[in-house]
Amino acid sequence: MDLLGPDRDRELRRARRAGWSGLLHRDTGGAAPDGGDGPVIATFGSIHPDFIRLSLGLCRTHTTFAAAAAARDAAVVAGLHREVPEIVEGLAGLAGPLWQVADQLPLSGRALFAAHRDWPRPDDDPLLSAWLAANCIREWRGDTHWAIQTADELSSTASGILDGAWRDYDDDWLPRSRGAEDAAIEAAMSELEARGLAADGAVNEAGIAHRQELEDRLDRIGSEPWRLLGEDLADRFVAVIEPAGERLMARIDATAGSKWMPAGRTRQ
Repeated sequence: MDLLGPDRDRELRRARRAGWSGLLHRDTGGAAPDGGDGPVIATFGSIHPDFIRLSLGLCRTHTTFAAAAAARDAAVVAGLHREVPEIVEGLAGLAGPLWQVADQLPLSGRALFAAHRDWPRPDDDPLLSAWLAANCIREWRGDTHWAIQTADELSSTASGILDGAWRDYDDDWLPRSRGAEDAAIEAAMSELEARGLAADGAVNEAGIAHRQELEDRLDRIGSEPWRLLGEDLADRFVAVIEPAGERLMARIDATAGSKWMPAGRTRQ
């Protein structure tokens, strides 16, 4: 989410000086690799490898991954206080239970989740800690999403095309927003057509139905964090967060466009 407010330009300059490229902050502050780029590229599924190489390269050249994460964290805390101050106290009070959930979730096959869970936790800042815990749990669902897509033998671009059609996004916006070029779009469409999920260069009803089946499977598996949190705490978390949801999505609309961060949007 974009929590940078009226001082957006100044804050971005400060973040970039600390090493946050502004391109893919999850690559630098989230995965924070110590070795080569390959594991990070594999983890991020649909993001074009060149975007990831560029982002990681900028971070390695100008700063450290820890400094990049710190810049991201500072922006998050400032943004939460500025944009949705009414949720600050309630969210901070859930840091402990949220981390307890994260620590109980299965780790196998979920590399990005593992990177977030192993990152040092800010014991002196319960608000940031709660946000990081919630983000960690979100990445668990994200890793699960890509595990399902991969097991279904969908290429990353085909997954993007299918997801975009399911969301009623036009002009292959979703895969192109991740860096897919014409050749990749054409190859992925051929892949979908060979499986009967598209015809004449467009995802068909069978493709939409198949994408819904994948989402239903994700929802079934993805309910595990809520089960671990328990009904009372889950209701408390929703009561804190839900009223601010539309306002935070409006910030994304204003700064990145009305299609960005599709996983946070209600499918029409």
